[in-house]
Amino acid sequence: MQNVLIVGAGEGGSVLLNLLLHHESMNVIAIVDTNNEAPGIQRAQELGVPYGPDWRPFLSDRVHIIFDVTGDELVFPQLIEARQDHSVVIPRSVVNLLVQLLEKNNTYIKRIRGEMHKQQMVFDSIEEGMIGINRNGQIDFINKSASKMTGIRIEDAVGRPINEVIPMSNLLAVYESGKAEMNRELVLGNGLKIVTSRYPLFNNTGDKVGAFAVFKDISEVVALAEEVTGLNEMKTMLEAIIHSSDDAISVVDEHGNGILINPAYTRITGLTEEEIIGKPASEDIIEGESIHMKVLQTKKPIRGVSMRIGENSRDVIVNVAPIIVDQEVKGSVGVIHDITEMRSLMNELAEARTIIRKLEETYTFDDIYGSSHELEISVEQAKLAARSSLPVLLRGEVGTGKELFAHAIHSGSERKSNKIVRVNCSAIHSSRLEAEIFGQEELSGLGKWEVTEGLIGDAENGTLFLDEVAELPLLIQQKLATFVTKGAVMRKGGTEPVQYDVRIITASSRNLEKAMQQGEFLEELYYPLNRIAIHVPPLRSRKSDIPEITGRILEKLNRELGMNVGEITEEAMKHLQQHDWPGNVRELENVLSRAMIYMEPGGSVLELENVVKSLSSRENKEVETSLLDTNTLASIMEDYEKTILDTALKENGGNKSLTANRLGISLRSLYYKLEKYDLI
Repeated sequence: MQNVLIVGAGEGGSVLLNLLLHHESMNVIAIVDTNNEAPGIQRAQELGVPYGPDWRPFLSDRVHIIFDVTGDELVFPQLIEARQDHSVVIPRSVVNLLVQLLEKNNTYIKRIRGEMHKQQMVFDSIEEGMIGINRNGQIDFINKSASKMTGIRIEDAVGRPINEVIPMSNLLAVYESGKAEMNRELVLGNGLKIVTSRYPLFNNTGDKVGAFAVFKDISEVVALAEEVTGLNEMKTMLEAIIHSSDDAISVVDEHGNGILINPAYTRITGLTEEEIIGKPASEDIIEGESIHMKVLQTKKPIRGVSMRIGENSRDVIVNVAPIIVDQEVKGSVGVIHDITEMRSLMNELAEARTIIRKLEETYTFDDIYGSSHELEISVEQAKLAARSSLPVLLRGEVGTGKELFAHAIHSGSERKSNKIVRVNCSAIHSSRLEAEIFGQEELSGLGKWEVTEGLIGDAENGTLFLDEVAELPLLIQQKLATFVTKGAVMRKGGTEPVQYDVRIITASSRNLEKAMQQGEFLEELYYPLNRIAIHVPPLRSRKSDIPEITGRILEKLNRELGMNVGEITEEAMKHLQQHDWPGNVRELENVLSRAMIYMEPGGSVLELENVVKSLSSRENKEVETSLLDTNTLASIMEDYEKTILDTALKENGGNKSLTANRLGISLRSLYYKLEKYDLI
């Protein structure tokens, strides 16, 4: 659990507070603002979170993370100076990005959890017991029927190893073997006899992610088949039991002709008593042979047979046992488990788990858009670089996409199955750089040596991407040069070099040759890094790529902003191509995002006036500076939120319940927002 201090309680601080309060690994110890009327302070009062006008009283050694959302440039260095060594201060620019990511992640997780809740309701309505485990053998799913059969509460089972909850379970072995076990008998610790089928679970890439068991209480049915001594008496008892069962049950005589079925049998097969009673046991089979007839011939039970039966061709698992009276077979009884819907639900559960785990993607060469000659040369060089493990130096202006090239080179290399670790050399405080990159060895309070792997260690067998490498202090440059040439590093505080297999990709927007002349960049680092140099061209030199890049950016912004902008007018596109784009692709994306915000609600075509308005604000230095300010960014987001709320309310005819459901928020939150924006 990370203890968090929020400095600044404006709109940004308020949003951050709400997000962190719902984050399981974050504990907000206080929120601070000199304005007692700030929204974050009012929210803290509602929730009982400590607050105050000064951050200094709260800055103890308990604090792990400090978020600076004040917008005051003087506060950040003060926090850096006053913090404890183990405390991290997050500047407002990073907080803005973090808030956006957390909001998107929370929305996404809520939606997934909602779908998982619906699936849980479906599972809980099924009579069969169901238990699922993860790859560590811990129970991560159990439905109400399983809880009832095992006598173990759901909250006491989830998270515990399966062998602790059900010691006789073979579910972990099924996961390890990757092979299903069909209809195995098992006696639970409470004496309940069940028949269970166990399945390994795989994700969409074929990797094992867990195992799943489906089981049914067969105590009464098995006892009936094994202990009843007369066929007539057995039939009377069967009729009382099987008509109340949700499992399909059929009984045949010694000749294999049907003598009894239950309503569940008719529901699953679509066949009535008139079509089954007195008819051969093969009457209901679409594929396969009659298990009833095989049991009558062998006088032995047969379990776990997959078949398709009835007019609806349902996928079922069949268990059949002989009825023996005075050493003679007088018939057989079959229990049919319909697994058509069950398999579908298990597949949906596996897909949902895969979606939750897939929280980030890497980029490939297909994500580099444009067909200009300049870009094609750079891409071809990058593809050649991907075939080797030599160091790569990416050169180009800020915003040209050097990080995208780094990801693409990694994805196209033999190291793609391992991590790519990105380091912004200008964002880490110089006092921590050595330990962060190369690792650290130090004595703990107990007198033991503790080793911390650095980012190079994290990237073992993968790629380390050092962005803005020219910003590294000379001492760090010297150690990096040693690693690039020898493949070994000396951890901070260490005494012996450590070998790592890591591919190095660096990037810089500075003139490294000039930096060497000024003594700011080491010559012994420059040449090893420059083994493969790739120039990423600026956008102004490849304006023919702007239409394609714009189309891709609009697709991305549509997903992020919940809009449906399908095209841009020819006049607007020409206007974009006339601009020189000093901020390159990054600036183009910023301009397009603002232009979309300026559009009329529900619009699908980006007009010239939207682009002109956005570019004008971009070229205005005062507005450009203010866009970096948390309050101005918050006001832009508020304007957009107000537009979304107003549009949704109108589309639902003013019905607030429908509007809240459509937006995925509570009715109480909707009323709060409507009142906030004077939309009531």
